Amino acid sequence: MKHQISVIERIFSVFKSRSIKERIKISYVIIILLMILPTVITISSFVVQMVRYDLIITNVSKADRLNQTVKVEISDEIWDIVAGNKKFDEGRQYDIIDGINASLEDIMKTTDERENRQMLEVAGRAVDTLKRYVDRLGEQMARHSPVSENEKSLDEIRGVVALISDILQDFTVRVIESAAITNEHHKRITLALTIIQILTVFFVTIFAVMTQRSVTASINNPIKKLEELSTRIAEGDFAARVKLPQITELDGLTDNLNIMAVKIQALIEENIREQHNLQKSEMKALQAQITPHFLYNTFDTIVWLSEEKKTDQVIDITRAFSSFFRISLNKGKDYLTIREEFEHVGSYLTIQKIRYRDILDYEIEYEGEMAECQILKLLLQPLVENALYHGIKHKRGRGRISVKGWRENKRLCFSVQDNGIGMTEEKLAYIVEQISGSADLEDLDNIYGLYNVNKRLGLYYDTETKLEITSRYRQGTTVSFSIPEVGSNV
Repeated sequence: MKHQISVIERIFSVFKSRSIKERIKISYVIIILLMILPTVITISSFVVQMVRYDLIITNVSKADRLNQTVKVEISDEIWDIVAGNKKFDEGRQYDIIDGINASLEDIMKTTDERENRQMLEVAGRAVDTLKRYVDRLGEQMARHSPVSENEKSLDEIRGVVALISDILQDFTVRVIESAAITNEHHKRITLALTIIQILTVFFVTIFAVMTQRSVTASINNPIKKLEELSTRIAEGDFAARVKLPQITELDGLTDNLNIMAVKIQALIEENIREQHNLQKSEMKALQAQITPHFLYNTFDTIVWLSEEKKTDQVIDITRAFSSFFRISLNKGKDYLTIREEFEHVGSYLTIQKIRYRDILDYEIEYEGEMAECQILKLLLQPLVENALYHGIKHKRGRGRISVKGWRENKRLCFSVQDNGIGMTEEKLAYIVEQISGSADLEDLDNIYGLYNVNKRLGLYYDTETKLEITSRYRQGTTVSFSIPEVGSNV
């Protein structure tokens, strides 16, 4: 008994280890089999019984017709011959006897019971005896034997016919008795099948209830744990974990939630680092604009212009200098209009144009419809500064910087192009790799301006917003980017 219980427990343990889909599928298959099997057995039993009844009724009908043939036809045919109404050669006696043998063989084929078959075999031997008596009668009539001798043969034939008739009648009775026995057997089988069907319905009901409870528990318990895990994660407990429920449909979800908690924690830490780098980057950007070198050179230029009595240029550079720092600070705001951003670039280039009048030309152009759209501040000026110090200053002759803005596919596009010294493919690949990585600002040599702009684009917009750099050595460099278009009220 204990062994049977342990086997059942192992079966249920295997059943529980399957996926919910497989468990439901197996449950359906078991229930369907349990419901179909008794029905199939019942139908098969009825078919078998119907076939047996059909054979019994058929055999009874054949035996009855054969009995009539034996009792009436053969006797009448022999009597007509003996009475002189018909010649022996003209009689149908042999055809009737052959028909009787054929009928016996036909009944024999559909008779299974041994005693009934023996009765038919006895009847067959009696028919053979009948045929010998008919043959002898034919010989007597051929010799013109006395009538009395022919009548004696007729009596013998009638005796054999009576014997065959009795055997057939007994056969019919036994077949009918067999039908009664079959009927009783059928009743017992029907009762047994009825009990089996009742028990099947009972067990199917129990099995369905147990399966429903098992599947419900398999779903509810893991989902409850997953809900608790998601609540803990929402509350900031990223160290929370849940064991796999060993349910195929929920294992992946559980594993993903556990991984999500790890990644959220990593992203938070990465975001802290990014914010730290961003603050350092913005400070670097501001410091780059107020470096003593830039201030000293600008003030020296103002002093030199004053000494040269170039009042208009002093006014222009002073206004540009004031506008440059006013827009750089922007009252602490992160965004400004595109008009202000280009004004900021114009102020910077005005100052540098006065300083580098022999080597620098520039142009600024953007679509008027985008003037009041919002943009993150200090995106274009670092690119212009990079073009001046790393492109134009290393070129012989005059250089030119072109700053443009336009709208395309619902995005605001910008480019800073110079005809400076440009870069080789190797140097360009190195710079793209440096500004796209996560290196510390201290390790970026003199390209932190590009790194700063690229990093801030990714942080404030989306991962697809980044700098695109193209360059050819001794021909120049183009740096471009695009941002989603937003209204002026952002």
